[in-house]
Amino acid sequence: CMEPTEGSYEYYDYEEMENSSMCDYSDWTPSYSVIPVLYMLIFILGLSGNGVVIFTVWRAQGKRRAADVYIGNLALADLTFVVTLPLWAVYTAMGYHWPFGVALCKISSYIILLNMYASVFCLTCMSFDRYLAIVHSLSSSQLRTRGHMQASLTAIWLLSCLLAAPTLIFRTTKYDPTSNRTSCGMDFSLVVTKKKQENLWVAGLSISSSAMGFLLPFLAMMVCYGFIEDQRKRRLLKIITTLVVVFAACWMPFHIVKSIDALSYLDLFPNTCSFLRSLLLVHPYSTCLAYVNSCLNPFLYAFFDLRFRSQCLCLLNLKKSLHASPASSLSSQKTEAPTLATKV
Repeated sequence: CMEPTEGSYEYYDYEEMENSSMCDYSDWTPSYSVIPVLYMLIFILGLSGNGVVIFTVWRAQGKRRAADVYIGNLALADLTFVVTLPLWAVYTAMGYHWPFGVALCKISSYIILLNMYASVFCLTCMSFDRYLAIVHSLSSSQLRTRGHMQASLTAIWLLSCLLAAPTLIFRTTKYDPTSNRTSCGMDFSLVVTKKKQENLWVAGLSISSSAMGFLLPFLAMMVCYGFIEDQRKRRLLKIITTLVVVFAACWMPFHIVKSIDALSYLDLFPNTCSFLRSLLLVHPYSTCLAYVNSCLNPFLYAFFDLRFRSQCLCLLNLKKSLHASPASSLSSQKTEAPTLATKV
């Protein structure tokens, strides 16, 4: 089964491949140094950007739109995910050696899947909400209440937790005495006894996660957007459309690579050295591109959503005024005193 370069739910056994005498996989070893740097950059940008988004949405309690609530939950999912990236940066930098124990192996892998599902489901609900607001503005008022929105958010997180559960169950650590390294990967020994059965589990989980975590939600978003025929009304969807397009651009290469690999487990793609080597070369960087999405969203809000940008600026100005120095307030009082004296 396949060990992850990035801690997601891929199943490459890199150690087995690296030690194989039949194929040369040395071409992908530069990822040991490149990938950790990219992970830490995503961590810094994602932590700061999503933190600002959550703070802005939380402070604007009386002025929240439905989209703001979904954006806040999307930022929460991204923030929770990027917190785990330092672990995977160390894992990759150490040549895919996991020194953090079984619990963190399970939890951090689970959070990555949880983020993927929660993000795409939030985007889907945002698109559907805008579809109802624009196309069925009068008849959908009873559906677009705060209670229904809270129910949809609860369903999003519960479904995401459920769909990510296989990673929490099967992910574990495995020590290899030959290389003196501990890997963090999927172990299906609890449910399978034969290699063919294991291949079916690998392919099944991989294809189902791509279908539920990308393909079906993306099609639903495209249907919602397609029913809005008035081009002038489509402009109201600018921020949501941008989020969806960027999400698709970031995650599509990852799901394509993952699906191709899953099909190879079903012998629907060749298992030649050149094919596997190409897959391994592309895989870490397609994963990085998918992870970049978690730090891009805050910049998209600031650039495309004028209301969000104004709220951020108001909060920043308020913070500056609250942290004004006592000396400046004292000097302002002194300048006002003569004026008051002349009026008395």
